[in-house]
Amino acid sequence: MTGYNGKSVFKGIAIGKITVYKRKSVSVKSYTVSDCEAELERFYSAKEQAVSQLDELYSLAMNEVGGEDAAIFMIHMMMMEDFSFISSIEHLISDGYFNAEYAVSVTGQSFYDMFRNMDDPYMQARSADVKDITTRLLDILSGIKEQEISSDEPAIILADELTPSETVRLAKGNIIAFATTGGSASSHTAILARSMKMPAVMGVPFEITPELNGKRAVIDGYDGVIYIDPDDAFIAYMLRKQAMEENKYALLLEYKGRENITADGRKVDIFANIGRMPEVDDAVYNDAGGIGLFRSEFIYLGKETFPTEDELFTVYRTAAEKMQGKEVVIRTLDVGADRRMRYYGLPEERNPALGCRGIRYLLKRPDIFKTQLKAIYRAAAFGKVSVLYPMVSTVVDVGRIRKINEETVAELRADGIPIGEVRQGILIETPSAVIISDLLIQNADFLSIGTNDLAQYTMVMDRENVLMNDFFDPINISLFRMIKMVIDNAHRYRKKVTVCGEMAADTSLTKIFLAMGIDGLSVTPSEILPLRKEVCATDVGSISQETLQQLWN
Repeated sequence: MTGYNGKSVFKGIAIGKITVYKRKSVSVKSYTVSDCEAELERFYSAKEQAVSQLDELYSLAMNEVGGEDAAIFMIHMMMMEDFSFISSIEHLISDGYFNAEYAVSVTGQSFYDMFRNMDDPYMQARSADVKDITTRLLDILSGIKEQEISSDEPAIILADELTPSETVRLAKGNIIAFATTGGSASSHTAILARSMKMPAVMGVPFEITPELNGKRAVIDGYDGVIYIDPDDAFIAYMLRKQAMEENKYALLLEYKGRENITADGRKVDIFANIGRMPEVDDAVYNDAGGIGLFRSEFIYLGKETFPTEDELFTVYRTAAEKMQGKEVVIRTLDVGADRRMRYYGLPEERNPALGCRGIRYLLKRPDIFKTQLKAIYRAAAFGKVSVLYPMVSTVVDVGRIRKINEETVAELRADGIPIGEVRQGILIETPSAVIISDLLIQNADFLSIGTNDLAQYTMVMDRENVLMNDFFDPINISLFRMIKMVIDNAHRYRKKVTVCGEMAADTSLTKIFLAMGIDGLSVTPSEILPLRKEVCATDVGSISQETLQQLWN
């Protein structure tokens, strides 16, 4: 038996025989065409057929994963109609006299490289979507039919990479799990796998050969490992582990409805982080105390223009109503030159992580800022809605934010539009914000600490850079000192602080956060009940001060 580690996409265990999936490759050759108009018609016909196929996939996805995730294929349809994409292909055919296959291949590779070379992991993951639509067009132009991905018995797919359109078809083919050598945990393929509740591991360092076909395998989505050719004893062990994990979850369900109160009587807020509308339902199901971080960028992605005030309002109102009076903290648009759509109007930046991102972008575009704020204030009339501003680093930022807020409220009232009270929060993500947190809290109702960005800005390291794996320590002394400083400064003014980064979900750190005096923790919905269990079992008063002193001495 051999085990290979990768990135877990969905926690679960699957046992079955391997089916190796190799996508048929299209050999694209370049040749000169004499009738450019006819060649353009070939391309347009292929594009129409591709859109029709995507429409069918959208319908399939609606049944399998629901409307929000099915929208992936709507995005593919929009990409297929993208002006830059289409015009590049047309130019190569009409001006270069190239055949349609070559024009599509060259354009697709260019767009793939553009996304792949972006700094933001989310935008890097969109390169897989470009590959998906490019492959679809080339297959149609070359007369290749879509491959079947199926098995006569429960099977585990091994592939170099799976596109979203291939992934959504797995549910119909008796496929119970998959492992790929490539792919990203933030890709649309990963999103679909999670929605389909399919155990999957991506980025596995193995060579896929035909000899693996038919061998037994186990995918452990809890630890992110695939085991090939396990013996009966190991299979029995994994079945016991699966039963134990299911039993753990059943025990966790006992914590639904319980208050987040420590063993010595201290109440702590536990909120949910969400990035898509279906996760609001997950937050409700997992008994979140509210939504501590609503990343609403998904409303902006895959569009040709900025969403309207009404579009934003509809989403925010729906979230507020579903939470039934519990707080919904909406982070304002957090984009930059490394996470952009064409319509953002952002130039290329040499160092986008230090450039026009977060609140800086919105302060440069008060029209976009006001549109979002108006939607937030309107939604607050239907529930408890708060706003959170990312990448604030100076007191001047806060003054400019306040001025735009005042103008927004005045305009809404002048139009006679009902609005609600909106609490104002600041996201602490930079060392600068930490140092002046005593000043920032005087101009805010609450603070949230985004430990992901704070860690990388403090250590001056890209947490996504594999070369930094031996150096990057997200729980180092400097970070804990900063968190403690923010908590103390906020409490001096009797205001609350929540941690909403990945560290919040690390239950090995829960006792430390509680001893430091944190007021709330915001995590992905699935982490709420494990975190509540840890909180309820903790006696804060018994935590050794010596243990805490080791963090900053």
